[in-house]
Amino acid sequence: MLQQLEIWIRATVRWFGYIPNRDLSGWVLLIMAVLVGLAVDLVMTQIVRFVVRRRPFHTLALLKIYVRWAFWVFVPSLFFLLATNIQSARFLRRHPVADKTAEVLFLVTTTWLVVQLLKVAELRLIHQYDTTQDVNLSQRKFVTQVRFFRRIISAGVIIVGASLLLISFQGSRKVGLSVLTSAGVVSVLIGFAAQKTLANLMAGIQIAFNQQIRLNDAVVVEKEWGRIEEINLTSVIVRLWDRRRLILPITYFVETPFENWTRSDASIIGSIFLYLDYKVPIDKLREKARQIAENDPLWTGESFAVQVTDTQPTCIVVRILVSAHDSPSAFDLRCHMREQLIAFLRDEHPESLPQTRLMLAEELKSGEVSGISGVVKS
Repeated sequence: MLQQLEIWIRATVRWFGYIPNRDLSGWVLLIMAVLVGLAVDLVMTQIVRFVVRRRPFHTLALLKIYVRWAFWVFVPSLFFLLATNIQSARFLRRHPVADKTAEVLFLVTTTWLVVQLLKVAELRLIHQYDTTQDVNLSQRKFVTQVRFFRRIISAGVIIVGASLLLISFQGSRKVGLSVLTSAGVVSVLIGFAAQKTLANLMAGIQIAFNQQIRLNDAVVVEKEWGRIEEINLTSVIVRLWDRRRLILPITYFVETPFENWTRSDASIIGSIFLYLDYKVPIDKLREKARQIAENDPLWTGESFAVQVTDTQPTCIVVRILVSAHDSPSAFDLRCHMREQLIAFLRDEHPESLPQTRLMLAEELKSGEVSGISGVVKS
């Protein structure tokens, strides 16, 4: 029974790439390497917890959230790779399967760890910047650039890791070389397929430097108002006013005209249109509108005007202009003023509300027209 168990253990160890010459020293070395890696993980975790309890650090909190699992896998894979490269023919005979497994694990975990560390570096750089305020133009510009270049570098790290992984295998290395050395048709097809991707990449770089858009910019695209929520390598996500998401290719903001309400200044002038009767007292309306604006904290005091901008057969058009810090404030200010002005006219000058007049001709006498005129309020 014991002999059969020893044969089974040796067969299992041989499958992993190790053939121990004396007892099971190769298997023990492999287990010890993994255990040492886990022990290092445990020690580092306890140190971090101890430091956080004594004094909280924002960076350590980010590392715990984003790097914890990548680090726990990376360290054992590193010790596993070191164990496979120990040159000790007295105890072990190296096997290609074990070496290849160690290389693959190390490349995958290293790529994962670097990508997560880049995410932590991005969050550490931008954590003190407030992108929710329209007036913070320079801060939103910096955050946009940092996020874009983090995605570029992460994509490059993943590509390099995948390339090294393919090169480590003889079969995939031959395939890669045959593709690179093949004649014109394959190269043309690859270039044509990558044309759109390269165009998106160049558009993203152009946006990052020229700043046509930034994170949380207020924009009007496809006849919809919203804010820039994400700027990815190939697409831009716009959060519309009703919480829908409009996903557009990043080239849209380079090739298509659009409105950016926070490009250089977040302040905006809002307009209110009132359709009133010809009898409306404009001076009293102007005085009341200014009083309402001055009592509203949303008004910046930079712009104000009450003007009759048009006349129609049944009414006149009065336009009121007021300035606000940003577009949401301007919308609320317009609503406040419209409601109060309508209440003012209804209560104190009801004759100013729109009316429809009818004149009925009865008879013609001495070249004069006598009629009965009536006024019907619409």
